Amino acid sequence: MTVTSGGSESTNRTDIEEFDVLVVGAGIAGVGGAYHLSTQRPDSTFVVLESQDNFGGTWRSHNYPGIRSDSDLHTYGYKFKPWTGPPIATAEEILNYMGEVIDENDLSGHIRYNHKITSAKWSSEENRWFIEATQTDTGDSRYFSANFLWMCQGYYRHSEGFTPDWPGMDDYQGQIVHSETWPKDLDYVDKKVIVVGSGATSATLIPAIADSCEHVTLVQRSPIYYGTGRNQNELADMLREIEVDDEWIHEIVRRKIIHDQSIFHRRTFEEPEVVKEELLTAVRDILGPDYDIDTHFTPDYRPWRQRVALVPDGDFFESIKSGQVSVETDEIETFTSTGVVLKSGAVLEADIVVAATGFNMNVLGDIDFSIDDQPLVFSDTVNYRGMMFTGIPNLLWVFGYFRGSWTVRADLLSDFVCRLLTHMDDKDAQRVEVKLRPEDEDMELLPWQDPENFNPGYLTRAMPLLPKSGAKPEWHHSQNLAEDLKVIPGIDLDGEEFVWG
Repeated sequence: MTVTSGGSESTNRTDIEEFDVLVVGAGIAGVGGAYHLSTQRPDSTFVVLESQDNFGGTWRSHNYPGIRSDSDLHTYGYKFKPWTGPPIATAEEILNYMGEVIDENDLSGHIRYNHKITSAKWSSEENRWFIEATQTDTGDSRYFSANFLWMCQGYYRHSEGFTPDWPGMDDYQGQIVHSETWPKDLDYVDKKVIVVGSGATSATLIPAIADSCEHVTLVQRSPIYYGTGRNQNELADMLREIEVDDEWIHEIVRRKIIHDQSIFHRRTFEEPEVVKEELLTAVRDILGPDYDIDTHFTPDYRPWRQRVALVPDGDFFESIKSGQVSVETDEIETFTSTGVVLKSGAVLEADIVVAATGFNMNVLGDIDFSIDDQPLVFSDTVNYRGMMFTGIPNLLWVFGYFRGSWTVRADLLSDFVCRLLTHMDDKDAQRVEVKLRPEDEDMELLPWQDPENFNPGYLTRAMPLLPKSGAKPEWHHSQNLAEDLKVIPGIDLDGEEFVWG
């Protein structure tokens, strides 16, 4: 078979597997995408390429103790499969749930594990993507082509986390580990442990290890907001008690949660001080009136600017209350051979230092992309509703919600992809891309996300690599689920922003 790759470079290959759709990643979005393709587009051929040795994405790659969801599973679960367990679930429970989706829908034959994509080349002459992947268990190269590329790889760079370059790290005689690459054999029993970094990871990890350690100290540069509450959904429990079908319960509870989250999100803009006090009062109720909430748990930003971390049953704060965990709101001045010195002068000794300091984003899966032999500069493109990009044909990227469940948007975009592909068939078109309309030519171009709206470190560090947003609603990722649920299903695929060929 002779293939024109990138429009000018011809290679003679007989080992290219051809598909209608290639899905990148077998995490929560990729498995969901496979389900939607198999049910909505049963005549389409597709393959899912996954770099790890099994499905699960984040829930497979993260090994730190206590790992659990930071979203409720009524919305983090798929819309098509009821969730019947506790709202906040462990990684094992989520993997079991995903495994059931794969088994019940006969999806395993579509998934290729240990396939790490190294390059993706679009050929306008062939109207296809040409994909090279390395089989990580053998080192062999594998080649694929597809008409449409569906990017479901998430945004974690699983191979490494973000670790600041602290002075004196080489002098430290203990272990430094990152939560992103937690060693499965790490022995923390009866050890003094420092966990560096505020956020959902710290709040999850600390209560899971606190009982086993001699002591745990959280060192945070600045606090974040936490949401506390019981790990149960009273509405779901009541509906189960009166024997409502699981499918109905899932839909009703899902809608109620999305409705409540929309109200909360609006309130963070309209009455931020009221929301702030509500969140802090819940923490104060656990830690008591004498705890220094102002220093350790009162952020200097308004609630909407970073994600609120969920603490089911207040377990993180109960660990602090018990004395097993202490909190230092300060910065590391330097490491020593036995621990760290903080900028305040405080000296902390530790056998293990855990860097729960965030992650690095991968941008389009860290894949080498090109369009007709020209390297793709992703930051030169303009995003269309956070999913398609000017100048990039036949590609959609699933990028979820910062403040809500990733899967709600993944399901929504799965429906959109299937509708897009069907429209492509109806028009007998081989390619589709988005372009700025004449009325958009003078539109102001902005960063991917407004830093005044949402500004965690991982996003700030990656912003120069991400596409531009526009000042009009079509040309940015709104991060507004209620808006997306109304707008995305009704997108006019014959609108002037779509170019069919």
